[in-house]
Amino acid sequence: MCTLEKRGNIYLLTLTGSGEHRFNPSLLSSLRAALSSLLCSSHAPNSALITCAEGKFFSNGFDQSWVRSAPPSQHRIISDLLRGLISDYLSLPMPTVCAVTGHAAAAGCALVLAHDYVVMREDRGFFYMSELDVGLKFVKYFEVFFNEKIPDNQTRRDVLLRSARVTAREAMARGIVDRAAQGIEGTIEEALRLAEEVAATVSDGSKLAEKRKLMFSETWRHVSAAGGSKL
Repeated sequence: MCTLEKRGNIYLLTLTGSGEHRFNPSLLSSLRAALSSLLCSSHAPNSALITCAEGKFFSNGFDQSWVRSAPPSQHRIISDLLRGLISDYLSLPMPTVCAVTGHAAAAGCALVLAHDYVVMREDRGFFYMSELDVGLKFVKYFEVFFNEKIPDNQTRRDVLLRSARVTAREAMARGIVDRAAQGIEGTIEEALRLAEEVAATVSDGSKLAEKRKLMFSETWRHVSAAGGSKL
């Protein structure tokens, strides 16, 4: 499902395999377990986390085949697990960088935006909120999260109401992405450079986490409600 490795003071969390990395209880629980193990381990003050993925997709959102096969009473599980995952990222006492190594769609976009910084592959892949195209509704924490993470009204309108397929260069111009790079390895290498840069500025990770929660206070209020974070 995912692996967590250490490269110097940088941790690399990788969604493994060549599939679409769709969110089901197994994958979301695996990601949360990796973040929990990171929090419980000893790490240097100037550490950072990078999240990336193998294959063509970064994440294609919720696993609709799981939704179709699961009883309706269980459908809320993946939404609650994603809410908890966002809470985990906001709680993490180190800078976070997302290396968008392939397509990010629907709930996959939420995982991208859960990070402090974003590097996106420019030669392949889109940032694409597909809910309108497939007729899905936003849950409340999604609405609040996107309002705080994409404050520009025109950009948010195009992403949410027009389901625009945003490339890396377009995402940089709109303030969604910080840097663009070529290829999977190039994107990860650029993310490593950015992670090193921002990690060097953080001497107290706990204070960083508290500032992050204040910066996105409405999101934090929604995702941490009812014990959303297990960290």
